[in-house]
Amino acid sequence: MTVKRTDSTDQDFIRLVSLLDVFLAEIDGEDHAFYAQFNKLDALRYAVVVYEGETPVACGAFKPFGDHAVEIKRMYVSPDHRRKGLAITMLDELEKWAAELGYLHCVLETGIRQSEAIALYQKTGYRQTENYGQYAGVKTSVCFEKKLSPTT
Repeated sequence: MTVKRTDSTDQDFIRLVSLLDVFLAEIDGEDHAFYAQFNKLDALRYAVVVYEGETPVACGAFKPFGDHAVEIKRMYVSPDHRRKGLAITMLDELEKWAAELGYLHCVLETGIRQSEAIALYQKTGYRQTENYGQYAGVKTSVCFEKKLSPTT
């Protein structure tokens, strides 16, 4: 397994995100258009792609969220590569990168229908918070946050 730091112009990242969007359209149903408006790629300077051999199998990204936080975005693992710890590896890399840049914590949003994502975030130390920003009052959203360990 190889983890590559990149940005949202990376073609492997773009391909994985297109698979994520298809997956989310199925899960979110009629709510998908609402969520899609917040998931544009043009503002993602920090993205990660995970490879098994030469094959890109997972992706994730973050963007600044205020002065001291980042928002985790576009987390996806190809279905045939799930349950191998790739999501944890990817999330660890995103958190490490954010801490290296001086950020103090992460926030993120996921949908209530995404039970595997919710379990991942809880398992990795995220705690549920009030829905923030554009997700405030959205009953199909669940928001989390985690304090980052400072880099040494």
